[in-house]
Amino acid sequence: MLSGSLLLSGCGLLSKDRSQDAAAAAAVSGPPSFTVDVQAPDDVRKLLEKHLELQRFAQHPELRRREVQSLLNAADANIRDLIGTLGYFSPKISLKLEDTPGEKAKAPMAVTVLVDPGPPTTVQSARIDFSGPTADEAHSSKLREAIRKQWRLTPGDRFSQSAWAGAKSQGLRQLQAERFPTAHIANSLADIDADTQLADLSIDYTPGPAYYFGPLQLSYSTRPSDEKPGAEPVPRYDPDGMRRIARLPEGQEYKQTSLLDAQQRLANSGYFDSVFLTLDTDSAQPGDQEVHAPVVAQVREAQLQKWVFGVGASTDTGPRLSIDHIHNRVPGLGWRAVSKLQLDTKNPLLSTRLVDLPNDNGWAWFTSAKLERATLGDYKANSAQLRFGRIKNEDHIDRNYYLQYDFSKLQGLDAPPSSSSITANYGWTGRYFNNPTAPTSGYGFAWEAGAGTTLTPAREPFGRVSARWLTLVGLGDADQPGHKQSRLALRAAGGAIIAKDGVDIPATQLFLTGGDTTVRGYRYQSIGVENEQGLLISGRYMVSGSVEWQRPITVAGNRSDWEHTVFVDTGSVSDKPNQLTFYTGVGTGIRWASPVGPVQADLAYGIKTQQFRLHLRMGFTF
Repeated sequence: MLSGSLLLSGCGLLSKDRSQDAAAAAAVSGPPSFTVDVQAPDDVRKLLEKHLELQRFAQHPELRRREVQSLLNAADANIRDLIGTLGYFSPKISLKLEDTPGEKAKAPMAVTVLVDPGPPTTVQSARIDFSGPTADEAHSSKLREAIRKQWRLTPGDRFSQSAWAGAKSQGLRQLQAERFPTAHIANSLADIDADTQLADLSIDYTPGPAYYFGPLQLSYSTRPSDEKPGAEPVPRYDPDGMRRIARLPEGQEYKQTSLLDAQQRLANSGYFDSVFLTLDTDSAQPGDQEVHAPVVAQVREAQLQKWVFGVGASTDTGPRLSIDHIHNRVPGLGWRAVSKLQLDTKNPLLSTRLVDLPNDNGWAWFTSAKLERATLGDYKANSAQLRFGRIKNEDHIDRNYYLQYDFSKLQGLDAPPSSSSITANYGWTGRYFNNPTAPTSGYGFAWEAGAGTTLTPAREPFGRVSARWLTLVGLGDADQPGHKQSRLALRAAGGAIIAKDGVDIPATQLFLTGGDTTVRGYRYQSIGVENEQGLLISGRYMVSGSVEWQRPITVAGNRSDWEHTVFVDTGSVSDKPNQLTFYTGVGTGIRWASPVGPVQADLAYGIKTQQFRLHLRMGFTF
């Protein structure tokens, strides 16, 4: 029955309409009836070895020679169809069938496929048109020109089916990403002249109506605890507050990035377990050229309270246990509270932070409190800190201003007296990285300034300023095929206390450096000032910097999730600007782009201490 089926089907065995028969043939087990050897240029050979339908029938046991010959008669068309997707339309194909007797033979017959693909087809012309009521509007002229300018298949480029499909899709995505989410391809044609190996391409995009953001509409999924027949889910959190968190630019032109940014802000707020935003394009009426469409947010609200338990370790502070409690709506206040208890050998702390929902301008009230025991140089410091102020988080910029109370008490030989202070502060942080969790390009800059007075042991005015900067600079052309795409990470930080000599400022307001994120090769906060007893203590001035070369690791020419780094760090702390003594560390390390964020392992040599030190760190923050 199998033999008769193969003989009767003939070429139909290899047709697309017989794909189910081919799949069934591939499932047959047993000794192969023949082997297939493809001899062709690498790109053609790899394609045929993976997709040639002749391969599927090789595993059929006990096929006769005339049955295999019938398969070869149909294989020619299949080969031409396959290599045509690579842009080869004038190939020379030869198929040979030979008997392979002998015990060492893998099969009784062998098929040799010889393919000379001929010259590849190149693009002769590419025509990109736009049709429909909004096709020629002046407002979208830049978008049309951008699509034409960034078109991937230009005259002289090699034609392939994948490149043609990719070029069409890219242009469509550009239209759908800005103003025209319902854009589609009206017509497309790749006219191939097999004699001249030239391709004339044409495509016609229909943008459709221009869309503008309408109001945000929250659609709540029923929570398990609320499931009642016919009952509508009641919002746990203020819907107007959620809209202010999303900051959807209502009334402005539709942009996919703006929609995704609003979705990310809601997801990061902590009020939802899942968030998905879509533009309601069904609001468009036939003939409309401009549509203000609502945005529907499918959300599943988070529980009012959540406990998070964690364990970890750091080369700076050692092993630790942490317990976090989140309350999304504090009774009587309505603010969101995040409290933390951290237990470790060097830096135990207890903290809480409460934040209100933002107002229409994006500003939100916040307050925080922290009790901490930390090692500051050669002293143990017990400290307390209270803050109250306002904060505003935008797409790239965070701003805050607040009043801060500090108290610190050092323990150790001839420790300075306990001190306290109150200051008014303003902070600004700008982040312009291509990825917020694992960036490969961009920059960030932050600064903070405060002024106030000490309270104990005496009242004296003082000021404090600090700044930090990080930039990632790509080396070479990142778009060049096979390029390593290495980069330089340049970092700098500094700070200063402005006060009269002898003023007792809380130690937590002073500066120390050294450790995983500052000067590698030295212990955490081990770079400071020596006092009269020769003990290390915090100082009034701090500078640090780093140059790091980051190079991706490739395997068989393919980029992996690992990177290799070489770096030089340096930093100094002093009580006077002219007394800065720099501590330098050099080293090398690896980075792994894990699913939960970058993992870093560095081995650094401290030139001052003449010792090696291992530094481990997870995640990226700025």
